[in-house]
Amino acid sequence: MSSTAHLPDSNELALDRTWLAHERTLMAWVRTATSMITFGFTIYKFFEFEKEKAAPVRHGILTPRDFALIMVGIGLVALLGATISHRREIQRMRGVLHGRRSLAELLAWLVSAFGFLVFFSALIRG
Repeated sequence: MSSTAHLPDSNELALDRTWLAHERTLMAWVRTATSMITFGFTIYKFFEFEKEKAAPVRHGILTPRDFALIMVGIGLVALLGATISHRREIQRMRGVLHGRRSLAELLAWLVSAFGFLVFFSALIRG
């Protein structure tokens, strides 16, 4: 009785490489968007603390709050665009993926939800 392991053929390996490339790409977008969202939120909170100290804050064309909202907004738009693009590409491959679920996509949606909370928090608190 010999038990032989199933060795994947070149098509299966190519599919795995393509799947992993899509996952890595979306994770890179998640990393970039998270950086932009947290950077925008940090700027917002820093100048909010400065305002509480009654320290004079110079304003140019954009207020620190405006800049923070723009940074968070750009991060959100980039992440949502990348997630939608990822989903479309995966949908094209759905028949051969054998029910694989994208952990990167789940993480992208969670970071998006966090980003929306940050964005609306900064927007409402004005």
